[in-house]
Amino acid sequence: MMERVLIIGTGLIGASTGLALRAAGFAGRIDGWDMSSLEMAAAVQMKAIDGRAGSREDAVDLARLADVIVLAVPVLAIKDWMQQLAPVLGNSQLVTDVGSTKLEIVELAGQLFEREGTASFLPGHPMAGKESGGALLAEGGLFDGAMWLFTPTREEMTASEREWRGWVGCFGARSLDMEAARHDELCAWVSHLPQMLSTALSALLEERFGGTPEIAAIGGRALRETTRLGASPYSMWRDVAMTNTGPVADTLFALEQRLAHVRENLRTPELRDEFALANRFRQRR
Repeated sequence: MMERVLIIGTGLIGASTGLALRAAGFAGRIDGWDMSSLEMAAAVQMKAIDGRAGSREDAVDLARLADVIVLAVPVLAIKDWMQQLAPVLGNSQLVTDVGSTKLEIVELAGQLFEREGTASFLPGHPMAGKESGGALLAEGGLFDGAMWLFTPTREEMTASEREWRGWVGCFGARSLDMEAARHDELCAWVSHLPQMLSTALSALLEERFGGTPEIAAIGGRALRETTRLGASPYSMWRDVAMTNTGPVADTLFALEQRLAHVRENLRTPELRDEFALANRFRQRR
């Protein structure tokens, strides 16, 4: 039975996980650690966590006592924590993550956790978030109605994995299992490409117009919605670009070709067909 949870990374997703656990009725202890003391202090103040580790070494000590360790940090940091935690955890414990890419994590989990006597590892990815991060933006209802993806490394579930999946359901989230490579391919299209598109458009507008007052005056809802993700910080997306480079590059190339097609057909019936396809996609949503 899950009685102690350690959340590594108490930003938006980590702190929201703590709040979601409390909202769902979890009565055990939740500890946290973050590189930023301000994030940890905010998470404590919001009651997303009960206590905080004073150092990375203290966090490892708390991990030894936890039933579930949630890695809510960027993907490269998740991989670092996996390597640090695997040797000190036992087979009754569960490590799970919320990383935005999964293939490299699954491959590393196979090396570190798929042995007798080690903790189990359940790769996860809640499809929820905001364009900005930080514990102060955390919400207990952030995952309500969201899809929580899992890319399990084994067919048989441990009792701790089943329990964690149960809590995710209590958050109001739906869940779906898929292979890691398929996850990374699909997320490149539905999440990573929209981010890169919004970032590129926002950067282009800033470079072209800068602080031109007319842009702020005439830019309406369409501009706000299209550039909303442009507010996302590089620190949130660097690891995605580095660990899902191939699929993201493929989507960008496909978009470049599509934009060229649109450009070349601005005065032909092909543009009407493009709008028809786009309308059909939106009608399925």
